[in-house]
Amino acid sequence: MSAAPAIAVEAVSMWYGDVLAVNEVTADFGPGVTGLLGPNGAGKSTTPGAIVGVVQRMAGRVLLDGADITRSEAADNLQAGVAMVPEGARVFRDFSVRENLMLGAYTVRDPAAIRERLDRVHELFPILAERAQQLAGTLSGGERAMLAMGRALMSGPSLLLLDEPFLGLSPAMCHKVMGAIAEINRERGVTVLVVEQNPLILEIANRALVMQLGEIILAEDDPQRLMSDGRLEAIFMAA
Repeated sequence: MSAAPAIAVEAVSMWYGDVLAVNEVTADFGPGVTGLLGPNGAGKSTTPGAIVGVVQRMAGRVLLDGADITRSEAADNLQAGVAMVPEGARVFRDFSVRENLMLGAYTVRDPAAIRERLDRVHELFPILAERAQQLAGTLSGGERAMLAMGRALMSGPSLLLLDEPFLGLSPAMCHKVMGAIAEINRERGVTVLVVEQNPLILEIANRALVMQLGEIILAEDDPQRLMSDGRLEAIFMAA
C-alpha cells in the first residue's frame, strides 16, 4: 500500500495565454478524498494540471510531502507517485483493454509488481478482466471510465487526480465509479483529488473545496453539509 502523501499548492496562479485562470490559490489536498467543485470556468480543472506538471505558465509552488515539484516534468511526477485521469476518460481506442492497462505501467520495471497491480485492478473492476481482449473503443462510457482509472492505477500512484470522472455517466454508473474511488482511498491508501461539477462526490469526500472565478471561496471539512444547507446551490446559481 502506498503511503498517503501530503499535497499542497501555495499562492498558485495559472494562465492560458494572457487569461488568468487561477488566482493565487492556496490549499492542501488529502490524505483522504477531496472534492474540488465549481461551475464551468471556475478554474477547477486547471488546478490538477499544475499538480501533475502539464501547465505551461504558472506562479506559486506545488509541494508533495514538502518537496517542491513546481517545475518538475509530468513524467518525473508520475515516477514520484502522481497520476491523473483527464476529463473524458481518454483511452487508446484501437488498443485492447489489457494493452491500455499495460501502457499505464510503462514506468514499472518489476514484472511481479506489474502482475500484482493488474490483479488488483481486475479485483476493483472485474469487467476489465472479462473484456481484456476487447478494443477499448468498443466499451461503454462507464467501462472506459473504469479503464482510464485502472490504467492510472497501474503506475502505482500515491496521489490520484480525477478530472470530471462522472461526466456523461448514468446515475447507476456514477455510483459504481464513486464506490471504486472510495475503495482506492480506503483500502489502498491513495490520496484522491476529484474535480467535479456533480455534488454526488460529496457523499464520499472527506473535504470539499469550492472554486469560483479562479479562486477557492469555500472550504468545508464536513462535505455532506454542503448538500443540505444551500451554500453550494447558491454558488452554482450565481455563476
